[in-house]
Amino acid sequence: MSANVSRHLLAMSVLLAVAGCNKTQTGGAIEAGGSASAPTPAVVQAACPPVTLRDGTASYRTYAKGGKDDPTKVVYQASLADTTRQCVQSQDSLRVTVVAQGRVVAGPAGGPGKLTMPIRVAATDGEKTLYSELTQFPVEVPPGSTNAQFVFTKADVTLPAGAGADAKIFIGFDEGPYRTR
Repeated sequence: MSANVSRHLLAMSVLLAVAGCNKTQTGGAIEAGGSASAPTPAVVQAACPPVTLRDGTASYRTYAKGGKDDPTKVVYQASLADTTRQCVQSQDSLRVTVVAQGRVVAGPAGGPGKLTMPIRVAATDGEKTLYSELTQFPVEVPPGSTNAQFVFTKADVTLPAGAGADAKIFIGFDEGPYRTR
């Protein structure tokens, strides 16, 4: 009979340990860096806005001089594929880190070398623009290769504290006027 009791006690101990691991933190004053006598107000977890590739901005091409729209004069072609984000909410703002994976391929007029691509990250809430920044992002196709993968990261995209539920983040190439090599 004592073996049965021991097994039940062991089973109860394991269940209590597992239950303790699943306990949620309350975010009290000590965890927030305050003192136990002066609690800091809790920040309600915000919605992390989705990241979307805007139509027509997922690919980018550069051409040899005088070869715009000529497929035989493509120097490089780049594309963005998968995106993700990470959000950190504070009382004053929602800070987002935006990440996109992409690839560069040398065209018929290209080869190993460096390419600088204009990548824009923008955030909107309906018709209102909350954030917009253009980054000139360098990528190198290494010697002996005709393509390269890259990861673009834009940290500290700062949105107002209430943003998130209706906000959307867009990422894509922002070509402007076409460039020649």
